[in-house]
Amino acid sequence: MPFSPFKLGGLELPNRLVMAPMTRSRAYVAGIPSTLTALYYAQRASAGLIISEGAQPSPAGKGYMDTPGLHTDEQVAGWREVTDAVHTTGGRIFAQIMHAGRIGHPDNTGATPVAPSAVRPAAQLFTPKGMQDIPTPVELSTAEVEATIGDFADAARRAIDAGFDGVELHGANGYLIQQFLSQNANLREDRFGGSVENRIRFAVETARAVADAIGAHRVGIRLSPATGSQDLVEEDAHEVYPALLSELSEIGLVYLHHLAGGSVELDGRIRSLWPHALVVNDPTKSDPSAAVAHWLGQGADLVALGRSFIANPDLPVRLRLGAPLNEADLSKSFGGDHTGYTDYPTLALHPA
Repeated sequence: MPFSPFKLGGLELPNRLVMAPMTRSRAYVAGIPSTLTALYYAQRASAGLIISEGAQPSPAGKGYMDTPGLHTDEQVAGWREVTDAVHTTGGRIFAQIMHAGRIGHPDNTGATPVAPSAVRPAAQLFTPKGMQDIPTPVELSTAEVEATIGDFADAARRAIDAGFDGVELHGANGYLIQQFLSQNANLREDRFGGSVENRIRFAVETARAVADAIGAHRVGIRLSPATGSQDLVEEDAHEVYPALLSELSEIGLVYLHHLAGGSVELDGRIRSLWPHALVVNDPTKSDPSAAVAHWLGQGADLVALGRSFIANPDLPVRLRLGAPLNEADLSKSFGGDHTGYTDYPTLALHPA
């Protein structure tokens, strides 16, 4: 079953293995992906679907050093080289649109980060000066929240212009969309804060705006219920996420990318809560074959794998053959040159 085809919106996926989005911090010039980035993704085009690293929809959405964007013509041109390389190699690729929200630092972006509320996370961030405390963010006004929704929609249009097959909204891992969902990062008193209905509003309105811009059949969303990422508290996740999924399912998003491990209760209910295509990424399972078998057995349609795809450009072939896997050198995960990025061997170079 992992190697059977699957129809996702208008795409025919050759297998059920998804390359998870992973920050690699190698867009050194104005957030523009490079020729090396194109090679990196093209090497992994045998995945059923590639989800790119997070690309910020605006300068305010940037959190980390050297991450790519989707808000300038030059960035679109850089991504076009990436998507052309993936498609030429027979692959399919979605762009992940990621606004970091309060997870940022002026030394990385030139500005104080923005957020639902002026609540500083108890966390540090890597900057050109090393690890530093994240500062207290600036609270977005209601008008700025609405403008940010527009930024997501504009980035989605740019993604399609750049040749992506669709986009994934990053609503997980403690970034802006999840900050609106949480109890301790969102203390707002307008229509985007307070009740469960209000706290899910930013995610719902963003998803609707992006779906209206490029078609719901080309839009997925990644969520990580109750993971506690980036100092977020979600004690009412059992109320927030069923309400959110109900609204998102009505919009008709093409898939939900569920990050498992935060809530056993929600992990067990996720298939029944989501009527469309379900992608599961389970970082608690270190064996990719075991993760794939478990979640396909639990009703997932697709399984996303991260670290395994970093080290194994030909991961689907290796899993199909039961071949040994390369180990990822995580010291080279962020930034650097081709080492730990495009130099991992394939079976074609080193037959089993």
